[in-house]
Formats: sequence, structure tokens, C-alpha cells
Amino acid sequence: MANRTTPASAQRGVTMADVARHAGVSRTAVSFVLSSRETASISEDTKHRILEAVQTLGYRPNAGARALASQRSDWYGLVTEIVTAPFAVNIIKGAQDQAWLDKRFLLIASTEQGGGRPDSEHAGMEEAAVEKLLEQRVAGILYAATWHRAVSVPEIIREIPTVLINCFDAEGTLPSIVPDERGGGRRATERLLAAGHRRIGFINLDPDIPAAVGRLEGYYDALATAGVAPDPGLIVSGHATADGGYTAARELLDRSGKAGRPTALFCANDRMAMGAYDAIKEHGLAIPHDIAVIGFDNQELIAAYLRPKLTTVALPFEEMGALGVQTLASLTAGQPITAHQQMVDCPLLERFSV
Repeated sequence: MANRTTPASAQRGVTMADVARHAGVSRTAVSFVLSSRETASISEDTKHRILEAVQTLGYRPNAGARALASQRSDWYGLVTEIVTAPFAVNIIKGAQDQAWLDKRFLLIASTEQGGGRPDSEHAGMEEAAVEKLLEQRVAGILYAATWHRAVSVPEIIREIPTVLINCFDAEGTLPSIVPDERGGGRRATERLLAAGHRRIGFINLDPDIPAAVGRLEGYYDALATAGVAPDPGLIVSGHATADGGYTAARELLDRSGKAGRPTALFCANDRMAMGAYDAIKEHGLAIPHDIAVIGFDNQELIAAYLRPKLTTVALPFEEMGALGVQTLASLTAGQPITAHQQMVDCPLLERFSV
């Protein structure tokens, strides 16, 4: 039995009809005021009474009913495998902050890959996540990946405006937001050239992935602009790991001898740079006095805690999340977008390794 002192509005959800009775107006008038319908001829006094009744009764619009009526909601869906990845919080923060500015909200559906889960099971999780978001009548979907690559998205995602973040669809039909890998590679190499280095070793990721291709192209661009002929003997792969970076750096430092060894290393991620630090110190060399090092990604748990702290190129995860929401807002509003694939600048973060 309800407490006799409990107001009726607390015993059940306050409805639009309750607001209408309290304000002494029709339910239609309440609907027009709350939906800000400009064409309705409602006096300022009536609007005031309705808004006062809303505040007094604590009325909240039924988002589900509103979504059913309009076939869309104030929510965007975010489908991602990155919830536990180091950079996840940055993409989510950028998207959430921008959505908030647009008076939108995010529903996040995690489809975390790994733990031995087969690709078919992961694909099934993605399709189920998209289906659930569509049931909630989200206005659009953001699809974010852990690392920059081509992806195959669930077919049902094409039923609604969708923007890809840190990835692109293999068919090239969906708009995407990706980092400017080539520009970042060029910026890192230019920094080493500006410091006077001409023998710049490059420790790359596994070949053929977009990051490896783009960062190597940027390396070549900067050398060409500076009139420095590239030396194939200064380019090796570290396979994206600290151990790989250590082995690759040892190879570069051993094969050339003191006269021909590189005076700087550009490592295509910070984990490889961490491994390179160990190899450099084992050779009795000091960073940056004897050899300079630049990384890529700005993994802060690595870059900011190496000694000396690592100068690196940052991946713009927060900016990509925000731009993804901006692009999705344009699509859901029926506005044209400026480019099918948008590249986001990768800034250089100066520390003390150059």
C-alpha cells in the first residue's frame, strides 16, 4: 500500500495528461509546447503555465514513445571492439563530448575481439550489437576499430547513417575518419632532419597494414624533400612489439659499425621505441646525445615514462571521435559531407629523446 504522504506523481510516472490537467489546458497544447512546434498558436501565458506544471510535477518526456513516433531518437550508437584498449577512452571521450554539444547521447555496444574468439563469433557479436541499437531507434551509428585497417561491417549497419572511425570498409561505400599516417611519418622524419640527422633508421610495423604503408611513405617524403637518398639498409621491421623493436635496433646498430650506423631511429610505434631504448643502452650509447629516437602513437604509459621521455607522434583518437559525431550529425540531417574519407592530423609531441 502506498504511503498516504507520497504524492501521486511519485507513485507513478507523470504523464502528459497530468501536465495538461495541472495547467488547465489540452494535452495537444502540452505536446506542441514540449516539442517546440513553432506553427502552433499558443499564447505566452499558456506556455508559461505548461512549463510551470512540468517543473512542479517533475515530468520527463517518454524517450521511447518519442522515438517510436519520430522513428528516431536522441541517441547515437557506438559499436566498438576497443572498450578495454589503451586508446578506447580517447575515442569515446571525443565522441561523447561532441555528442553532448549536439544534445545527443551515446549507446556503447562492446564487441571485444580476442581471448581466442573466432572471427565468425566476433562477427556474430557485431551483428547482434547493431541489431540491438537499431531496436533502440538510434539516429546513426559510429563503428570504431582498435587499429587502422579495412573492415567488413555487418550488412544491417547500412540501414542507417553510419561513420567508421580508425578504419574503413573494404567496399569503400561508408564514410570514414582515419589518422593521417603519411603526414605523421613525414612529421617525425622532418623533426630528425631538422636536428641535423641524415642517417635515420626506420623500424616499421608489419608490412602492408595502412599504418606501416603510410608512415613509411611519410619517411620517404621527408627524405626526398631534404635531398637525402633513402638507404634500404636502414629500414627494418619490428613487428609492433618491444621485443621486435629491440631486435631491429640491435640489427641496425650492429650491421653498420660506428661510422655507418644510424644517428637517429624513427620507430613506427612506442612499444618498438621502448625496445630500441634497451638495445641502444646495451651498445653504450646515450639518448639523445649519441642517437635520437622518435616513436609513434603516444602511448603515454610508455612515452612519458621512458628515460629520457620519448618524443613521439600522437594518434588523434579524441579528434577522430569528435569528427565522427560531427560527420554523423551531417548525415542524419541530410546534409552533404565534405569528403568520403577524412584524415586527421597526427601532431608531434616534443619530449627529450631528440
